[in-house]
Amino acid sequence: MIQIEENIDKIYMVATGKLDDTDYDKMLPLLWQKIEQHEQISWYFEMQDFEGWSASALWRDAKFDLKNKEHLKKVAIVGQKKWHELMTDIMKPFTDADIRYFDEEEAEEAREWINSK
Repeated sequence: MIQIEENIDKIYMVATGKLDDTDYDKMLPLLWQKIEQHEQISWYFEMQDFEGWSASALWRDAKFDLKNKEHLKKVAIVGQKKWHELMTDIMKPFTDADIRYFDEEEAEEAREWINSK
């Protein structure tokens, strides 16, 4: 499941459980809209009790990231597990964005970083 907030050129998402195509049907149109409006966006992605993605959702995520690498300014990934941090490191070569991992107790710091210029 995904919860989404937006603020001008910033998107805030909190994922719980396992993300599937239904979640991406909500996420992707909003991301495309924000990119169209602002050219570059910042994205806060927090994982709480996160179990990963369905195969099709993971593929959609990868395609979005590859197609929009120059449109992502900052990406904050907030997680609870070592593999969340590893996922952040794996993403870095595929985007021009400044990507940073934050532990869950640093969630407020991650939001402040996303909101900074």
